[in-house]
Amino acid sequence: MSKSLTIKELTDAVGGRITPRMVRHYHQLGLLPQPVRSHSNYRLYTEKDVVRLQRIIALKQQGFQLNHIRQILEVEPEADTTMSLMKQLQQQYQAIIQQIAHLRQTASALEGLLGRDQHCQIMQAEVLAQLKLLEVETKVGLGGLEKLWSGLDAQVHAHPEAFQESLQRLLPDLSDRSEIEQDLISELVLACGDVSIASFVRLSDGAIAASREALKSECSVIVDVPTVAAAVDQTRLVHLRCAVETLIDNPHVTNAIEAELAFWQNQEWQDKLQQVPQGCVLVIGYAPSVLLFVCQAIQKQKIQPALVIGMPIGFSHSPAAKRQLMQSSVSFITIEGTLGGGLLAATTLNALVKSLIEKPDCHCYLREIQ
Repeated sequence: MSKSLTIKELTDAVGGRITPRMVRHYHQLGLLPQPVRSHSNYRLYTEKDVVRLQRIIALKQQGFQLNHIRQILEVEPEADTTMSLMKQLQQQYQAIIQQIAHLRQTASALEGLLGRDQHCQIMQAEVLAQLKLLEVETKVGLGGLEKLWSGLDAQVHAHPEAFQESLQRLLPDLSDRSEIEQDLISELVLACGDVSIASFVRLSDGAIAASREALKSECSVIVDVPTVAAAVDQTRLVHLRCAVETLIDNPHVTNAIEAELAFWQNQEWQDKLQQVPQGCVLVIGYAPSVLLFVCQAIQKQKIQPALVIGMPIGFSHSPAAKRQLMQSSVSFITIEGTLGGGLLAATTLNALVKSLIEKPDCHCYLREIQ
């Protein structure tokens, strides 16, 4: 018979800052079955409870909500019940997307107010005062809200947008990051218009230093598709004497679907990837399979890039590839989850290059190569 564990011994066995209070909460939610009681009315647990609690914590760390976790753990691995669970999860996913859409609308409204610069402050103060008086549940109230926005929007024609002033109000606290990292995150936010992306940017220790050293050493820059090559700062890279090379050098490959299929179907590009020069910077903005291949090649010590900017698009392979990148020994910059794209990957490289060289005359490098 296995040894019974007290609630304190259970939390110690699981670790991860789990407290008895959290365990009792999981009992109330039905995530953990009610345990047997001792003669002194103490809760007693088994190794099976340890395993179940470990699964709960693992799923929670992956981003699953507690009500989803309960349903996942309750389903047995049989075909019919698994399909039923998948349908339930799909419905829950759609509900979450709707919630995100509603929150995005609220965030957009707040951004429309907080992102205003000093030139709009007088009109904004009037709008804020009138917002308190609106009854937005009625058609009259909604019409009044539209009128307020129209009045506020009328001020935007008077001057250009002050991006830095807006970012100061909207970005989370980045004081624990270096100046270059802060600039990089700001550039990524401006590239996609989504402030929430700041919470998903991941950099390895020493990634900034490794990238700057490589770029100053006239390293090669390898991008995955022509679209990314077109978006990188060619002017500054020429001044740094960093040659840009495209891996999938097919001009007809313009999106993630085409890039993924092209890489899978052409051994030539897989072979080419294994021959990238040591100390190069790899920029991957479209095909998740390219990043997966890079991670495997690094693990097998076939390639040794100085930095990998891994931001492919995708909903299953892309998050997996990014997790492998974050677990590798190479310096990296990525955006966790499904977020990514060629523009964001190129923007990341451009921010690093910009930190090394002031913006040059866009034609002066032509004189150097004539």
